[in-house]
Amino acid sequence: MSIEPTTLAVRSGEDVVKVRQAVRTLAMDLGFSLVDQTKVITAASELARNTLTYGGGGEVRVERLNEGPKRLGMRLTFEDRGPGISNIELALTDGYTTGNGLGLGLSGARKLSHEFDIWSQPGVGTRVTITRWK
Repeated sequence: MSIEPTTLAVRSGEDVVKVRQAVRTLAMDLGFSLVDQTKVITAASELARNTLTYGGGGEVRVERLNEGPKRLGMRLTFEDRGPGISNIELALTDGYTTGNGLGLGLSGARKLSHEFDIWSQPGVGTRVTITRWK
């Protein structure tokens, strides 16, 4: 069950900061440990930056998950209508980049998440969904 979903625009560097702040606030509210807070904030920051840099901007949906009294978490869905990713497997390879970054954004976000899903179609856009459980 998802509670209080929020959608945030990702159109500028300032928006990336706002995404990080929103994720930090929710992680703290959910009682995530400092390590888990850092992991989900880092993943969110990487994906928000990718949404802006490679997707030309988009949005993120932030959802609080509650699957029973001991199963709390958050789901973040980043979506853009950019050029898309032609080879997802390659894009998920550590060190692969089409820009000036380190090539750790997508693969790093996947490693920092409990659940990771990516959909992309060239010319249509990209959607990346991550979930982190407490």
